Amino acid sequence: MRELLSLFGRVFEDAETYCAYQPDDDYLEKLLSSDTFIAIVAIEESKAIGGLAGYVLTKFEQVRSEFYIYDLAVDERHRRKGVATAMIEKLREIVVSRGVYVIFVQADLNDKPAIALYTSLGNREDVLHFDIAPQNGAT
Repeated sequence: MRELLSLFGRVFEDAETYCAYQPDDDYLEKLLSSDTFIAIVAIEESKAIGGLAGYVLTKFEQVRSEFYIYDLAVDERHRRKGVATAMIEKLREIVVSRGVYVIFVQADLNDKPAIALYTSLGNREDVLHFDIAPQNGAT
C-alpha cells in the first residue's frame, strides 16, 4: 500500500498529499480489510507499475451499490500497454460480489488519455464537480 501511495504521489506530481502524512499500519490494515475499499496494484518485477483505489458506495434507494474509482495511475514508462484496462477489468470481476451495478470515475477535461480510456470502457456523462468545505472551513 505504501508503494502504491508513492506511485500516486509520483504520477500525480503530488508527493505531499500521498507521501508526507501517510497513516500508520493499523489504519491501512483496517482500510484494506473493509468491504468498502478496494485497491488493485499492477506489479512488474516486484515493483508497482500501476494502481487503482476506490470505494463501494452503498445506495439508499435500492439494495445495490456503486463503485467510485478515486485514483488510477500507471507509471509513465508502462502507459499504453493495457495496464489500466487490465486493472479495471479485474475491478469489474471483484465488484460483482459486492452488489455493484455501476463503476464510475472522473477525469480532468485536459486529460485526453484518461478520457480516451474511460470512453472505450463505458458511457460518458458530462457533469460538474463541486468541492464543498465542511462548516469549519477545512478542506
